[in-house]
Amino acid sequence: MKIPANQLKSQLQKSLLPCYLVTGDEPLLVQEALDNIRASARAAGFTTRDLYVATSGFDWKELGAAGGNLSLFSEKRIVELRLPTGKPGREGSQVIATLTEQLADDLLLIVSGPKLDRNATSAKWVKALMGAGGHVAVWPVDRRELPAWINARMKAVGLQAERDAVRLIADRVEGNLLAAQQEIEKLRLLLGEGAVTAEQVQRAVADSSRYDVYKLVDAAVSGDVQRALRILGGVRAEGVEAVIVIWALTREVRALSRIADSVAGGTELGQAMQKNGVWQNRQGLVRACISRHSRSVFYRLMQALRNADASAKGQRSGDPWQQATEIVLVLAGDRVRAA
Repeated sequence: MKIPANQLKSQLQKSLLPCYLVTGDEPLLVQEALDNIRASARAAGFTTRDLYVATSGFDWKELGAAGGNLSLFSEKRIVELRLPTGKPGREGSQVIATLTEQLADDLLLIVSGPKLDRNATSAKWVKALMGAGGHVAVWPVDRRELPAWINARMKAVGLQAERDAVRLIADRVEGNLLAAQQEIEKLRLLLGEGAVTAEQVQRAVADSSRYDVYKLVDAAVSGDVQRALRILGGVRAEGVEAVIVIWALTREVRALSRIADSVAGGTELGQAMQKNGVWQNRQGLVRACISRHSRSVFYRLMQALRNADASAKGQRSGDPWQQATEIVLVLAGDRVRAA
């Protein structure tokens, strides 16, 4: 069965299933889901825990034997398996499926791993775990949802934050929920329970944003100039190579150019986006960008990106970061022209 992450606590209050599969790419939320399952298991009398991590060279026979290892004192046991890659392979898949058939009242199986792709969800081991227990798929918190998430977390520990204080934390820890939680805990220790102002947050919160090139592209395509430039500065400060940034921008501009050409040729925009593989949740961004620019702008950006790529690879003079800045400004809708 599928268990929405926000309904896991209520499900655990009703009953403890024989096994759980927890997947997702947000470490904090995955860890909290696992903690909730373990806490419920302890309350149900599970006193021991055997942890297995399926790294390279892992002996699957060892895990397979776990189901038959009876405790001398008949203790209830948790067998926990971590799959760093989310792919146990043929042998591992068979062992997990077999283990789900051996589960009893004194044995609880917990498997965790990264987000599963479409093919993985139909794998034998996943179906076996879902058939015998539940699958908790943990999803990242969207940027638009982040302020509400932070505010709820702050209220839970007795902090009543001003709206600007919440927004400031969201800006500082964008894309890093673990950092957000750590900053909330730090604020509680520094300030105690009660009101929290933006000025207090300004003094106390470290800039722990986790930036990446995909957020940069989305910010530029959406027309958010300030955010795009902030992220560009962030990826540079984190040591990301300029050639990677140029690659991501080129990939996006090339797709935008193809879409603009299709629309100019009479294709409906929605069809053009679908044909070029634009995901549903990005179509609004792309639609706004296409309406903001003419085809000639995308052509000029492609030329600028070729020059920036050559600069990043040392094949011509010029500062690739400055060139990337000018490209981002144009893509985001600023009047500045690409070099």
